[in-house]
Amino acid sequence: MSDKPTIWRALDRKAMAVAEFTLRQQRKRLSTWVVMGVGFIAMAVLTMFYIDSMMREYEAIDNDGDSRDFDMDGYPNGQENLYGTDILDPDSHPGLLNPPVAPDDPSKWINEDGFDIDSLSEGSYGYDDDGDCRTEEKTDSQQDTNNNNIPCDVQIYKEYYSNNFRINGDNEVDEDPDEDAYAKESIHRAFVLALGKFGFVFLIGIFVPLFMATGLIRDEMSSGTMHYMLSKPIARSEVFLYRILGFLGLAWPYMTGMVVLAALVTGFFGPSEGFFRFGDLGVWMAVLLASLLSLLVYAMLFCLLGVLWKHGIILALPFAAWELGMILTTLGAPEAAILRFSVIGWAMNIVDAGAALAWTDTSLLVALGLWAGGNTLGGSEPLTGSLALEIFASDSGLGMTPLVTIVVSVCVMLIQAATFWFIGGALFKSKEID
Repeated sequence: MSDKPTIWRALDRKAMAVAEFTLRQQRKRLSTWVVMGVGFIAMAVLTMFYIDSMMREYEAIDNDGDSRDFDMDGYPNGQENLYGTDILDPDSHPGLLNPPVAPDDPSKWINEDGFDIDSLSEGSYGYDDDGDCRTEEKTDSQQDTNNNNIPCDVQIYKEYYSNNFRINGDNEVDEDPDEDAYAKESIHRAFVLALGKFGFVFLIGIFVPLFMATGLIRDEMSSGTMHYMLSKPIARSEVFLYRILGFLGLAWPYMTGMVVLAALVTGFFGPSEGFFRFGDLGVWMAVLLASLLSLLVYAMLFCLLGVLWKHGIILALPFAAWELGMILTTLGAPEAAILRFSVIGWAMNIVDAGAALAWTDTSLLVALGLWAGGNTLGGSEPLTGSLALEIFASDSGLGMTPLVTIVVSVCVMLIQAATFWFIGGALFKSKEID
C-alpha cells in the first residue's frame, strides 16, 4: 500500500488534531479537575457509608421465640417442639425421653431456620426445621394454612407475567432467618444498584458533560479561536464531533477508573465465601457500559445546546431535572412509556438487565425479607435491607430477555447520540463566528 499522502489522510490528521487540542485544553482547566474531584469525593463518601454497613454486626433476633424457655425446665421451646414435649409443662421435656436428650444452648434456636428451599423455580418449598408447626395440638388445617395440601411448608412461586417471587407459607415455618447475613447481602446489592444508577449513570453521567461539554463549541466561538479550527479544510460537523471525542478522551477514562475502584471496594468488602465477590462483575460491567454511553449522549446534547445559545447551560438544567424525574420513575414504574423519551430510561435498562443476568434471585431475596419480617413474633417489620433492595432493584420494563434488552438499549442510545450530533452540526453550520 502506498504511503503517499492523500486528502483523506490529511483530513484525518487535522481532525485528530482538533480532538487532541480539546483534550489538552480540558486537562489544563482548573474547572475540569474541580468537577472531577467533586465527583470522586461524592462517590468516596458514599462508599465509606457502604463499608461501615458491611463492618457492622446486625443483631440476631429470635423471631419466633424458640430460644425462650416458657416452663423454665432448661430446654428451649424450639427443642421441646422438635421432640414433641410440652413447652408449658416443666415435667415434660426431652430429658425424660429414652434415651434422654441434653438441653440445647438457647442460641442454637436463634436464626435456626433460614430459607431452605430446593430451587429458585416456581413451586419450590421451604420446610419446618424446628418442628413447631407439627405439634400434636395443631389440626391438619392449622398445619396447612396456605392450602396447598402440604403440611408445614413454604411455597415459593413466580407471579404470572412477572419475574417477581411471592411467598405463601404455613404458619411457623422458616420464620427465623439469619438477620446479619440477610442484611449484609441485601444492603450490598442495594448499594451497588444505587451507586451505579444514581452515582455513576446519573450524577457523573450528567453533571460532568454539563460543566465540561456545554461550552466545547460556544466558548471557542465567543473567544474567536474557532476561526483557527475552521481555517482547516474540515466540515463544521466534524469539528463538533472531534471536540466531543476530545472531551470523551478525558471523561471516559475518568468514569472507567471510578467504576473499577467501586467494583474493587464492594468486591473485597461485600459478603462472600471467598476473598472477592466475582459474581458482581456482570453488574459493574453493565454500570460501566451505561455510564459511558450516558457521557456520550449527554455530551452531544449539551454541546448542541451550547451552540444553540451562548447560555446553553441554562437550557441544560431543565433537561437534567427532567432526567432526574425519569430515573425516579424507573424505580417505581420501569415499564412506563414516557421513559422511552429520555436518555436515563435506556441507561437504566442496561443496568437492570445486567443485574438480572448476574443476580437471578434478587426478587426472591426481597420477597423472603418482606415475608419473614411480616411473620416475626410480636412485630411485622421487614428484615433489614429488604426495603432498600426492593426500591433499587427493578425489571427493565421492556418485556425482553436481559441480553436483548442490553443490545436494544445500546442501539437506541447510539442513535440518540448520532441524532444530537446531526442536529448540533447543522446548527453549527448556520452560526456566525464572533
